[in-house]
Amino acid sequence: MISLGAFMHELFIPSSCIEHIRRISCFAAILLSGLPACAYTEEISPAQETSPTEIPVASSVPTPVGIAVFNMAWAGTIDDFKRHVEVCSAPEVDWCDSRVKISRGASHPTPEEEARAKKCQEAFIAAAGGFDTAMMIAPCNAYGKHPARAETVENYNLKLDGLRAAVEDLIQNEKIKVIAFQEVKSQETIERVLGKFAGQFDVCAAPHSAFQTVAFAWDKSIPAGANRCTTNRELALAENPGDKRAHRVRPGLALELVIGGSPVTFLNVHLKSGCANLKTAPGFPGHQLTDSEPACTVLNRQIPILEDWIEQIASQSPRFILLGDFNRRIDEEARARIPKAQVRADGSDPAGPNTRDEFGSVKSNYLWQEIADGSPSMYQVRLTSTEPGCTGFKGLDHIVISGPVRRAQAGAPRSSKIALVKSGRQSIATSDHCPRITILEF
Repeated sequence: MISLGAFMHELFIPSSCIEHIRRISCFAAILLSGLPACAYTEEISPAQETSPTEIPVASSVPTPVGIAVFNMAWAGTIDDFKRHVEVCSAPEVDWCDSRVKISRGASHPTPEEEARAKKCQEAFIAAAGGFDTAMMIAPCNAYGKHPARAETVENYNLKLDGLRAAVEDLIQNEKIKVIAFQEVKSQETIERVLGKFAGQFDVCAAPHSAFQTVAFAWDKSIPAGANRCTTNRELALAENPGDKRAHRVRPGLALELVIGGSPVTFLNVHLKSGCANLKTAPGFPGHQLTDSEPACTVLNRQIPILEDWIEQIASQSPRFILLGDFNRRIDEEARARIPKAQVRADGSDPAGPNTRDEFGSVKSNYLWQEIADGSPSMYQVRLTSTEPGCTGFKGLDHIVISGPVRRAQAGAPRSSKIALVKSGRQSIATSDHCPRITILEF
């Protein structure tokens, strides 16, 4: 026989309602039986038996939790920065840009441009001491257009000071308890930007073979669950399959916390860049994810991995939040109202099996319609305000909540973008992303 509490959990009824339902059931029992009092109990299986102090008690009062997404733009330690300067200032490198540039209006780079970028990359790898070492160093164009003039330890310290001021503002003034970071090198970097709140927060970062990874910081008042921090290494796929020296994109990171007596899982992502727009905008051509654009083919290969991960987590923790830098305007995709038959190039149902080819590509034209196929149910937290002075990339950072989390909210959840703290003499930007925040009830 299933207990009332377990039955309510299966229906994903918010904890704030369960207590009222129990009381009504108890009152009905009194009327029918004539007993002076009644009690209700939760059945606990042998696997769930713990000492009384270990059993989290669900609260009948919703617990508000402030959540933030923050891409910190190649944030590392001072030592990481010094190593970057050492390699980039080597005579054979001379601050060259290893990215392949494509002229406006062209679909492919010229052979001369490809040769230039390859020469730069080989020089960078040699100066770094090998491919694996080079991947752990920020590229020469990471911190501005004129790095040779701007990149001093003093200027990089100003960037870190800006990041610290931004994070302290999120915690102190916005009441943020959980922060999902992108473009960060290490746990040590996170502890540095937490500033005066470093002792108040726990931190974990996903191990990775390249400089940029993802990380979490969460207030120690929120206990971690059994699956505290788990890295999804599959998302960190090689950009060029079969190439032993291919760069790998970022992994994913799951964080399980216990809020309101039950687990809530946060999924932090930083997907492949370069295929952000569905509709063409100035300087940014629009693409479906089955287009031949190289960046789109990589992002396409991440889709089934992300979808499988979401479904696996949903089966274990129905209350989950997917957040991070999607590098895709999923809000734009949602507004496009794509018919189900057009979500995949072969017309198959996005809720059905997603067949991969030998390279891991799928027929999915769109990211949002593919992952939000109704199983599990997912909702975007709408961006409703942006502070003045908040510039940089737009439409890339998102917060997505599962159906059970959405139903626990008193109204439609909202999010805001918070302006960064900047110094007037700062030549290395604090970040090219503003933090995005929301308050959710659990």
